[in-house]
Amino acid sequence: MATVQEKIQELKQRQEKVKLGGGQKRIDKQHAGGKLTARERIEKFLDQGSFVEFDQFVRHRCTNFGMEKEEAPGEGVVTGYGTIDGRLVYIFAQDFTVIGGSLGEMHAAKIIKVQKLALKMGAPLIGLNDSGGARIQEGIDALAGFGKIFFQNTIASGVIPQISVIMGPCAGGAVYSPALTDFIYMVKSTSQMFITGPQVIKSVTAEEVTTEDLGGAMTHNSTSGVAHFVAENDEDCLRQVRYLLSFLPGNNLEDPPVIASSDDPNRMEDTLTTLVPDNPNQPYNMKDIIKSIVDNGEFYEAHTHYAQNIIVCFARFDGQPVGIIANQPNVMAGCLDINAADKASRFIRFCDAFNLPLVNLVDVPGFLPGTDQEYGGIIRHGAKMLYAYSEATVPKITVIIRKAYGGAYLAMCCQDLGADQVLAWPTAEIAVMGPAGAANIIFRGDPDAQAQTDKYVAEFATPYKAAERGFVDQVIEPKETRPRIITALNMLVTKREQRPAKKHGNIPL
Repeated sequence: MATVQEKIQELKQRQEKVKLGGGQKRIDKQHAGGKLTARERIEKFLDQGSFVEFDQFVRHRCTNFGMEKEEAPGEGVVTGYGTIDGRLVYIFAQDFTVIGGSLGEMHAAKIIKVQKLALKMGAPLIGLNDSGGARIQEGIDALAGFGKIFFQNTIASGVIPQISVIMGPCAGGAVYSPALTDFIYMVKSTSQMFITGPQVIKSVTAEEVTTEDLGGAMTHNSTSGVAHFVAENDEDCLRQVRYLLSFLPGNNLEDPPVIASSDDPNRMEDTLTTLVPDNPNQPYNMKDIIKSIVDNGEFYEAHTHYAQNIIVCFARFDGQPVGIIANQPNVMAGCLDINAADKASRFIRFCDAFNLPLVNLVDVPGFLPGTDQEYGGIIRHGAKMLYAYSEATVPKITVIIRKAYGGAYLAMCCQDLGADQVLAWPTAEIAVMGPAGAANIIFRGDPDAQAQTDKYVAEFATPYKAAERGFVDQVIEPKETRPRIITALNMLVTKREQRPAKKHGNIPL
């Protein structure tokens, strides 16, 4: 009979074997490809010494195609919990050194367990994906595992933040779990996502495409919009995820973490007075305004490379995290189009789910015209913004910087869509359409058309008509923007808004 010490020694030996994953040779290959191992990623990501692992000794039950000889330490995935800046998070990291990180029945069971625990405890879930996909040898059991993971992603949506980090291949059915989560990170050169790979595409459609062009980090960050953030390498990616979590609550019942700010809440920013050009058709960079008004000029932008005519980002005002949605006059004059509407709507709904107030900075001449937009369903996509803002019950503050025309004025959260405070700069123009264009229609054929047009523009290219009707709460000097937003946020901290009971609405997808 073995002694206690011998049994303890056996435990340590088994643990060391699991921690070695697929063995040193495969670990070296992982490093040669510019990637960290699953355990190295967890160690760098979580607070030092905080990781608690479970299900170390889970193993598969498959006896097909020689699988009975494959030990698969840890079943190709490391799961557990730890802390980020002292706050609880749950995590799973697929281990590519073990059967390519492929997902089988018990691999999926480990992920599902950590999903359920994260939901039960009300803590964020972070998935580090690095997998060759479904474990073919396990057949339908692998597919069933994917289905159960998708179900848990959906049940947890809007309850806990779910973040997917693509740090290697992610193909076939595996891509749908990240797609169901809140944010997707990708790493340049080492991560790819696609439903079908280049070889399948070539055999079916005769198209030839590289893996990187098909599903690389920049493809999904700039072209498809599937991914929200891009990183230079594994370390940069993990650092960015930690930063994102600093803005978010643990769950939908908590408030976002407020921190002490060193930036004066009453700070006036004189540079804003000259930032917007006198010529209403001249562009400027909306990011300059954002930097000028948020704490220490610091914000974290999502979807930086996608639909750049609109900006969505996290920032703080006097330590309070908020979500900012802002038109970008530097790109397409800040027009709203299909992609911008989708980008903004998703961000609005995320912020509303997790109690982040919305600050909207408006300079929008309208929806982008053209047959491509109409055929692509701009009506349906634009309606998503109307729906998202109307549905949101968090504090909503709108600042009209310059143009706010027609349906796009409404879509950027006007008072009628539930804005709690609408502020306007003296440069604001709020109208059905641009005042010059409107005057040309109204006074067409009038012998005194030019004088009438000049008078109309002078009267309507201002915020005061809207202010007369109460659609603008305050007309403010540009330099006052930061303290006025902070005052409004403080006023709205006790906001409560009840909506009719229902199973869910029917957003125009």
